[in-house]
Amino acid sequence: MRTMTKILRSLALAGSVMLAPLAAHAEGELHLDKAPLQFDNASLQNGAKLFVNYCLNCHSASNFRYNKLEQIGLNDDQIRDNLLFTADKVGEQMKVALRHEDGKAWFGAAPPDLTLIARARASEAGSGPDWLYTYLRKFYRDDSRPTGWNNLVFPNVGMPHVLWELQGEQVPKIVTKDDGHGNQTSIIEGLEIAVPGKMSKDEYDENIADLVSFITWMGEPAQETRKTIGWFVLAVLAVLAVLTYLLKRAFWKDVH
Repeated sequence: MRTMTKILRSLALAGSVMLAPLAAHAEGELHLDKAPLQFDNASLQNGAKLFVNYCLNCHSASNFRYNKLEQIGLNDDQIRDNLLFTADKVGEQMKVALRHEDGKAWFGAAPPDLTLIARARASEAGSGPDWLYTYLRKFYRDDSRPTGWNNLVFPNVGMPHVLWELQGEQVPKIVTKDDGHGNQTSIIEGLEIAVPGKMSKDEYDENIADLVSFITWMGEPAQETRKTIGWFVLAVLAVLAVLTYLLKRAFWKDVH
């Protein structure tokens, strides 16, 4: 009986741990902004530049090789001169020198590999690109955190706001509301710019859209080709369906 009780308590504890993130999202009424993804070469090249300069310092993309950037209109010389900061050859993987142990010690958790992060977040949040797009725009100053930063989408995140020079410094707009039981509760209603960055809000949002587009494309470089082939196959099947129907009518027209 004691053994069964211990098992039930363990299952209850495990369930509460797994449901805690969902409860936090529900309580905070998290709304994800739609990511305006663009997979044209200009957007992806700008996204690649932002990724290499701001993300690749700590995060690797070990399942992606630099030479795949040729698919978005860059040649080897352009890649080597402008984007090859963490490797010696264009054919190498996007890896970083930061060790797993150091990342865990500095940030509380090792920075994850970003090759498939959009697809991974899609399974957790419903839309990986939307999650990334909202997350990268919702950092705010919080002196209680070790890095001095917090995030509305990922509360108590260990990652600092590496793009703060571009966006500027946001601070929370805190309001006090009654919880319906006579208790006053302080909540964050939104964010506002306290110190302007190098970019306007619209410029920053456009650049984040390019960055998220690149991260999404990086997880499956063939996705646009696959979609194009898919539409072509559907068109061919539609034509074959019409021809089949006409053939059937011609074959059965004299049958009563």
